[in-house]
Amino acid sequence: MKRFDSHAWAVFCARVVLGLIFGMAGWWKCFVLTPPGHVQRFFLPYSDTWIPLWMLWTVGSIIPVVELVAGWLLVVGLWIEPALVALGIVLITVTYGHLLKEPLYSFSGHVFPRLALLVFVAMLSHADTYSIDAWWARRRKASRGGVGF
Repeated sequence: MKRFDSHAWAVFCARVVLGLIFGMAGWWKCFVLTPPGHVQRFFLPYSDTWIPLWMLWTVGSIIPVVELVAGWLLVVGLWIEPALVALGIVLITVTYGHLLKEPLYSFSGHVFPRLALLVFVAMLSHADTYSIDAWWARRRKASRGGVGF
């Protein structure tokens, strides 16, 4: 019988929570607020900055979809690394936007918890054995004659 793997369990919990945070935000932004509503509410206030309107519309329309897809990929544990990269880019974009409007913006309630979870999951992703990615890796290894478990 396999011993309880606390590292795998910790990464699994952090990955699923992070995925739910982004996945549910993306769901709301895509299906309740809608991407055009997201742009109007959160991005058009930046139209008085250096950022061109076309860029605000493009990035503001894409972010809800990225949050939805990458968030739910994290929940199920599929394509974890690309999902983390995509969500990291979202966090960088959001951080820059907040700082553009308010240079001393407080990140404690919105950005920092997500960033902390993202960094934790990324740094310990090798220990995440409770994911589809890990299952596929074990199957590939077993099919090549290696020990799969």
